[in-house]
Amino acid sequence: MPTISLCMIVKNEELHLARCLDSVAELVDEIIVVDTGSTDRTIEIASEYTSKVYSYPWKDDFSDARNYSFSKASMDYCMWMDADDILKDTEKEKFLNLKQTLQPDTDIVMMKYNTAFDEAGKPSFSYFRERWIRNCSKYRWVGAVHEVVPPVGRLVYSDIAISHKKMRAWDPDRNLRIYRKLLAEGKTLDLRQQYYYGRELYYHKQYEEAVSEQPGQPEQQEQMEQLGQPEQQEQMEQLGQPGQQVLPVREQLFRLHQAFR
Repeated sequence: MPTISLCMIVKNEELHLARCLDSVAELVDEIIVVDTGSTDRTIEIASEYTSKVYSYPWKDDFSDARNYSFSKASMDYCMWMDADDILKDTEKEKFLNLKQTLQPDTDIVMMKYNTAFDEAGKPSFSYFRERWIRNCSKYRWVGAVHEVVPPVGRLVYSDIAISHKKMRAWDPDRNLRIYRKLLAEGKTLDLRQQYYYGRELYYHKQYEEAVSEQPGQPEQQEQMEQLGQPEQQEQMEQLGQPGQQVLPVREQLFRLHQAFR
């Protein structure tokens, strides 16, 4: 049976952390908590669950912090959770069963991520995220914001769901601030980061900038026009609407802007 290191990055999460760890601590084989500058009881709470609590300077880069947390893991797979995530009781048996039956050549396990809920508490929006990642240098987080581990190797999709249950507001300007800092430093945003940068601009009602050409390599601009279309087209086919047009992301943003002017 494979072993799992739970790897977390946290800052000022005294409200959420114990709830998260209580939901999963008995299912994993190691807990790694990397604190990026808490001024509350976060470190104290983390220390009640594990001796592997590390301080790490925050560099406005989520991938950097997550890669550091993975570097401390010693088990077969690294599993990430945010402090405001939980594994519900209904998912625990499936979690254990997957550990017992996982094929040894599996590189990444994709699990459902429930991020929005209706008034009855049922998930109203979910998608798959990489959740167990083989512990080796081949798998690294990329992206200062909306970080991701590029899915390569043998992937397994599971219906196990992690639920995102935030109990306090977060800084709505954080992501845009990080993107602007990257651009000010002369960094080039890859296609995925260009998309999320444009979305942050849209959320901040900076519509003209959101639909304008984003900084990037010339060959990326043509690819940007198609970003997200294959996935969206597949979803349309699953919904029985295979002929429905799926617009490029930039055109979607522009039309949203026109609709709400």
